[in-house]
Amino acid sequence: MSIVVTGATGPLGRLIISSLLDRGVSADQIVAVGRDVDRLAGLAELGVVTQRADYDDPGSLQAAFAGAEKLMFVSGSEVGKRVVQHGNVVTAAKEAGVGLVVYTSIANADTSSLVLAAEHKATEQLIKDSGLPYVFLRNSWYLENYTGQLPTYLQHGVAGAAGDGRVSAATRADYAEAAAAVLTTEGQAGKVYELGGSPFTLTELAAEISRLAGATVSYLDLPVDKYTELLVAAGLPEGYAAVLADGDRGLAQGELAVGDDLARLLGRTPTTLAEAIRAAL
Repeated sequence: MSIVVTGATGPLGRLIISSLLDRGVSADQIVAVGRDVDRLAGLAELGVVTQRADYDDPGSLQAAFAGAEKLMFVSGSEVGKRVVQHGNVVTAAKEAGVGLVVYTSIANADTSSLVLAAEHKATEQLIKDSGLPYVFLRNSWYLENYTGQLPTYLQHGVAGAAGDGRVSAATRADYAEAAAAVLTTEGQAGKVYELGGSPFTLTELAAEISRLAGATVSYLDLPVDKYTELLVAAGLPEGYAAVLADGDRGLAQGELAVGDDLARLLGRTPTTLAEAIRAAL
């Protein structure tokens, strides 16, 4: 079994490769792909094959995908450029005759109104139109989106525009393990998984931080435009702030809440909010 993993220089791609190795996939049957080969050196030391490829360089993608049985297609990070970049990946995968494409999408991609969902929905359609066998892993938010802000939360509290909406966030490690499970299990073609952990509100997030940190942390709910202004005042670029605030708008409308597909793929309960906060603290 040869498995190509794109985005291998990023945290999710690396965790997927680690999970594949944990599941017994031979290192020499994994091809780690990224733009900066130097950042893949640690994987090469483990025996993983490394290959330079860039989503903007179709030729590099064709070379990287040659002979691949399965492609773990980790979505790009350059919002606004991803439809073209992802189209290059899909074309290269088809030309290489890849047997299965596993794509990391976003929760409820086909119905979501989130700004971030548009490129994922378009990519899913590109993959379908290509005729390639596929699996869509529709990941909700990362728990790290929240635990990474613990110092700010402890100092200033939690702010957002999510109302009483619930988000099914999970850790990158759990999403990676689920991806590895799909890649190493037969009969997956055509499946769509809505992935996330046990859902919680941002009010519940603040309460859990308060309980575990022994501090008083509250949630301040704001209109989307006011939350955007707050993020800009905190130093974020206006466009990025608007995307984050739009994510909370979608959260408020239930667009980031999903069922128990992640637990079924893992064969266990995903990492809980409390466990993630405790580990981060």
